[in-house]
Amino acid sequence: MQCGWYKEVRVKDLDSHAVRALLVSRALLVKIKRDLENQVRGLLKNLGLVIGPAKMNTFALRAEELTEERPELAVAVTPLLTARVAIAQQIADLDRMVMKLARNNAQVRQFMTAPGIGPVTALCFLATIDDPRRFKRSRSVGAYVGLTTRRYASGEIDWTGRISKCGDKMLRSYLYEAANVLLTRVAKWSALKAWGIRLAKRSGLRKAKVAVARKLAVILHRMWVDGTNFKWSSKETADQTA
Repeated sequence: MQCGWYKEVRVKDLDSHAVRALLVSRALLVKIKRDLENQVRGLLKNLGLVIGPAKMNTFALRAEELTEERPELAVAVTPLLTARVAIAQQIADLDRMVMKLARNNAQVRQFMTAPGIGPVTALCFLATIDDPRRFKRSRSVGAYVGLTTRRYASGEIDWTGRISKCGDKMLRSYLYEAANVLLTRVAKWSALKAWGIRLAKRSGLRKAKVAVARKLAVILHRMWVDGTNFKWSSKETADQTA
């Protein structure tokens, strides 16, 4: 390390590992539930039966209605619906644990003052970054989670590509979801949302979501370092992204 051949690797504390294990388990169960629903939809669609848009409570009822007069199809679909109910219960149990952790952690509650940031995203950011002092500049966090664009420059060539997608995939996806909520669902005005809307009109909503997700990562780190809540005005937001 003294010769510069190796870089020091940050060892996270046990609490961060425990929180991350909880979030990974939850994310896996959510994926399994979604896969089960897609499988049920696929089996029914093969016979021209369409469930359509359905929420948690209506999905199973709709599937049972469509297979009521088709016992040969119900034999295949019913076990998947039963498994889906069990998985949903486990997800609900983990969600209660997540909410309890969020309520008991002042830093997580502070993160949640930012628009679009819920308890899952806040806990994931806390567990992934672990120690804000790891980064001398808040802007480095955007690159750490893989939300900055790749760039190649050599001679007359200067090429900018897509985001690097380095770092933690789960945190990156949660920040992207938070950006989507901020741009499409949060009604309250903020300088960050106004900036994202302008960017969406110029470059498209998808690129705007990525850019807002990157800014959210930077802002959350600055909030952590300064011990402040989210700043809604233009000048205050500019200070947090510096």
